[in-house]
Amino acid sequence: MTAAVLRRADASPVFIPVDIGHAVYAAVTDPNTAFWALVDKTRIREEIAGGTLLDSYRAKADSFARELHALRFELKPSGVYLNPTERCNLDCTYCYLPGEQRSNGSHMPPEMLAASLGKLRDYFRSVMPEGRKPRAIFHGAEPLMNKAAVFSAIDAFSDDFVFGLQTNGTLLDDAALEFLTSRNVSIGLSLDGPFAGITDATRKTWGGKSVHDKVLAAMKKLKGYGSWSVITTCTTENLPYLTQMVELFHANEVPTCMLNTVRCTLPGARGVKPADGDMAKAFFAAMDRTHELYRETGRKLMVANFANILIGILAPTARRLMCDISPCGGGRAFFALAADGGLYPCSEFIGLPRFNGGNLLAEGGVEAALASTAFQAVTTRDVDTFSPCGDCAIRHFCGSPCPAEAQEMNGGMEKIGAFCEFYKEQVNYALRLIADGKANDYLWDGWDEDTETVFDLAM
Repeated sequence: MTAAVLRRADASPVFIPVDIGHAVYAAVTDPNTAFWALVDKTRIREEIAGGTLLDSYRAKADSFARELHALRFELKPSGVYLNPTERCNLDCTYCYLPGEQRSNGSHMPPEMLAASLGKLRDYFRSVMPEGRKPRAIFHGAEPLMNKAAVFSAIDAFSDDFVFGLQTNGTLLDDAALEFLTSRNVSIGLSLDGPFAGITDATRKTWGGKSVHDKVLAAMKKLKGYGSWSVITTCTTENLPYLTQMVELFHANEVPTCMLNTVRCTLPGARGVKPADGDMAKAFFAAMDRTHELYRETGRKLMVANFANILIGILAPTARRLMCDISPCGGGRAFFALAADGGLYPCSEFIGLPRFNGGNLLAEGGVEAALASTAFQAVTTRDVDTFSPCGDCAIRHFCGSPCPAEAQEMNGGMEKIGAFCEFYKEQVNYALRLIADGKANDYLWDGWDEDTETVFDLAM
């Protein structure tokens, strides 16, 4: 049996069986704590009734409670998403930013970006350990629409931040690539189809032109670079092609990709939202294919969003992304700076003015934003407190993402996100991989080097 643990401070262990669809193993969980263990299906009754597993868990429960509480409620921000412009040269169907902003919005002036980074540097120095740099990711709309300001800022603050840039790839010419790679800036691209007809269904210019070939050209130029990735947003348009997507990524030696469920914050995204069952079927087929390719070639294609689910089960505090925990990372592990200087819990909220926590350059800055009503609405969202999440055995592996889409699509922070059933099946799939001893094949090599085994009971 393999076991890993999460626990709420005020909960007592009550084991519940969960059928994960495995031939031999089921999971038993304490739904109040998200403790999990894999047990032989023939021993479920004994484990629920009490015994070695339950006794061993009780002995560790307090330390697990403290670890989970720290993860959920005691983090300080260590990163920022920088939106240096409201504009984008693409009109993607599912974008979380309103079309008016993307077509007619403003750029952040270079001097304002420099002043903002100076103030952010001072804030992070006050909350982060000495010698550790915060991450600063230039983000959407399209940051290269304001390239001069962005590149000037990267050079000016290279000693203070670890920089990344998320781009649609269409403006990533040779000069831009040389600048970014020579400064070791991580680069993220977006591609939604294995061929142009599929990509173009959701991602194209305002004039309706294809961008597929430009992104492929950028991918080929980045081959061999140490820090780049590609995001695919999963919609009704590309769902049948996810397996072909991972084959394309693997063939182009993409180190890391993300197969993200479409965020349904704005109405345009909801029109291309797949059904949960369809999402699960296509996603798991793609994941199976990544494993086949790894076995065939010895080279992994990391699917970061799924790897984070696995790590969230195996070693909760080692997770790299903070969407699938409650409260999410928005306003806790990171926050977003809009082009007008406004601070938001996450870039997903920039199109929603009521989630503006104040201006970075105003009195109070980051501290005032973190304490604002706008931020508190996100940072106090707690899946323990509302239905159906409060009784769900996997709620601390899922987090009921995303709070922006829960608010806008389903009517409130106390509502579920857009893909509840898919997340349940994704956790079941992850637990089946753990049961079969395959989990490491889906994770970064050396992911556990800085982790410590705190609960391991073989039965």
